[in-house]
Amino acid sequence: MTSKEVIEYYLKALETGDVPKAFSVFTPDARWHQPGNHKFSGVKKGLEEIGNMLGAMMENVAGSLVVKPNGALMESDNLVACPVRFTATKGSKSIDMNGVDLFEVKEGKITQVWLFSDDQQQEDMFWQD
Repeated sequence: MTSKEVIEYYLKALETGDVPKAFSVFTPDARWHQPGNHKFSGVKKGLEEIGNMLGAMMENVAGSLVVKPNGALMESDNLVACPVRFTATKGSKSIDMNGVDLFEVKEGKITQVWLFSDDQQQEDMFWQD
């Protein structure tokens, strides 16, 4: 599979809610770079840390977090950029924002993910308790 095809596979698995299938295209020691200044920020190392963070985020917003592609995938060698739109609500707070997810793919597996938001300060405020 090309790097772009790996990300397409990952996105289709997420779209159907098949997290194990989505995680099957990650290396066991993958790194997830969660930006910002909030309780979920920082580099998560390995599938366990990544899964725990994503699960905690979903729990924090009662399962309302939705991330969907919002444009064409862009590929450059082993990097794939994916424009996204993400939404979530918790209590009286809500977020509806564009961003870009950047994936590094080596030998058919995702090795790193970097996330970028249109307004990091607004996102930080949303994730604060």
